[in-house]
Amino acid sequence: MDTGADIKNKSRTKKKGMTAQTRLILAGLGISTVFILASAGFATYSISLNMNNAYKNFAQVLSKTLAIEGIEITKDVPELAKYDALRANSVSVLNSNSDIAFIVFKDNKSKIIYSSKDDYSKQAENARIIVSSPMEIKNGAESVMVGSVEVGLSGNIMDKVSTTSNTSLAIVFLLAWIVIAGIIYMNSSIITRELRKLYQGVKKISSGEFGYMIDDKDVDKEVKELYAAFNDMSEKLSRYNEQTIESLTFERNKLESVLMSIVNGVVVCDNHDKVIMVNNYAKKLLEVDEKDILNTQIQQFCDSSGELCFADKITQFKDTPLDDDGTPVPFNIEIDSRILKCLISPMFTRSNSYVGYIIVLIDVTKDVEMDQLRSNFISNVSHELRTPVTVLRSYIDTLYNFGNDFDFNTQREFIGVMNQEIIRLNRMVNDILDFSRYEAQNIKLEKTKTNIMEIIEDAVNQVQVLAKEHDLTISIMKEPDLPEIYVNIDSISRAFMNILSNAIKYSPDGKRIKVRVERSRDGEYVEVSVEDQGPGLSEKDQKKVFDRFYRVENATHTVKGTGLGLHLVKVTVEKHHQGQVFVNSKEGEGSTFGFRLPINPPVEEEEEYIPKNMLPAESEA
Repeated sequence: MDTGADIKNKSRTKKKGMTAQTRLILAGLGISTVFILASAGFATYSISLNMNNAYKNFAQVLSKTLAIEGIEITKDVPELAKYDALRANSVSVLNSNSDIAFIVFKDNKSKIIYSSKDDYSKQAENARIIVSSPMEIKNGAESVMVGSVEVGLSGNIMDKVSTTSNTSLAIVFLLAWIVIAGIIYMNSSIITRELRKLYQGVKKISSGEFGYMIDDKDVDKEVKELYAAFNDMSEKLSRYNEQTIESLTFERNKLESVLMSIVNGVVVCDNHDKVIMVNNYAKKLLEVDEKDILNTQIQQFCDSSGELCFADKITQFKDTPLDDDGTPVPFNIEIDSRILKCLISPMFTRSNSYVGYIIVLIDVTKDVEMDQLRSNFISNVSHELRTPVTVLRSYIDTLYNFGNDFDFNTQREFIGVMNQEIIRLNRMVNDILDFSRYEAQNIKLEKTKTNIMEIIEDAVNQVQVLAKEHDLTISIMKEPDLPEIYVNIDSISRAFMNILSNAIKYSPDGKRIKVRVERSRDGEYVEVSVEDQGPGLSEKDQKKVFDRFYRVENATHTVKGTGLGLHLVKVTVEKHHQGQVFVNSKEGEGSTFGFRLPINPPVEEEEEYIPKNMLPAESEA
């Protein structure tokens, strides 16, 4: 007898009805059936429509042919003999095609001259298609209608062809449906067989038969991976089963905690502060081997200078009351030149017993450096902007209040100073705008094929006035027959102007600046360089001089600026023109700054263009 539980289970099984897999199969079969029926209906309709049109065209052609032949055979025939002539021609046509129901010739007053059937009205009612064509005789430029021909088709041939086509389509679509249904059924059977094997394996595991393996031969790749995962799990469960319950629980909690915190460097310590696990990224951040840190107290870890990195923070963490929710305690440490943000999270068992803590390490060195750079940049820009604004305000206020007391030369001197400060202010604003635009992602500058010498000569002409103020000589040496290259004229002109302006700033009075334009040694680039006789740069400064916000500050280099000019040169040349920037310098002997632009640049991906009118205006040197 069935127990009450058995009866309830059977009742639930009946209520559930079909399984999800069965419903999915039936749904797929139903969709396939609807699609096949719709396709069959559409095909049948299209064939019927095309056949009907062809049948009508055939009737129309036949009637026109009979009209032409009727005119020809009755042209020179007496009135009484026309009937016999039309009858003879019509009989031959009727005998050639059994689908023609009747042929009727009428005069221009619609009076029947000849009819192939005596019961014309009855035949007209039974005909599937009736077509009429006029009988016209050309009289000069005009056509005179002398009668008409009416042809009726029974449609028997069209019915036979339609029946044959429909039968063929039905057979084809039925076979297609059978094939699809078979494929769905076989696929579901294969999947069911593979899942049944997995189900048997799960039953074995649930009954305690750890180590049971599923044979993965002759199965799909995805199922094979699933079987492999199951076999791996079964093997691990078999291995874990040999351990004690307490050890298994601890290992599981430890693994879960590590997996929850694996995004960055992770160090796991027990409740005695001993390191019991450390991941690869944490070893990289701490610059230590696993054997040197495992089973040691984390408070004893020190950097290369001997400073204890975690001692104070661990003591502070242990003095803080522990929360059951495991809220992380953040702090920062310095290990040599690296700054790490650390989060300590306590570990608890399910019974809320404290078992240790996890330290998550996040490298924030670059973030801190960028924050410092931004802070320095803002401070530097604020100071640089304040200086020209203060000078302009002072000179403008003086001219406004006491301008009439100054002679023309003094006023001109005041206006000259104001002009230089405006140029300086404009240059700084342009550098900041260029930095924000050129650093943006998916930005492409519009380029045109240009003679680079035009840009170089124009820039040199613009700075001649400034060069003369410092008694500097600028010479241009160019290689003949340089090829034209694709560049954005405004951005390259501005990049070259930045390099040339720096040469003027740092060159002692009375010296010479050399500008060279030539092919590179490999012949793939046009190389532009500016050589000055200034104080030069150290090797350390040469490595960083193109970095954003970087400025050389020493006893010699006292020229103020934003630290963006050379970085914009690098971004313009390398990011937007696929070129290269370079610097060669020796302290006390001058510097050579330059860039190389490819003669045949690689094809760039489609990106957002910056039109010329969106670029900042060129500042005067």
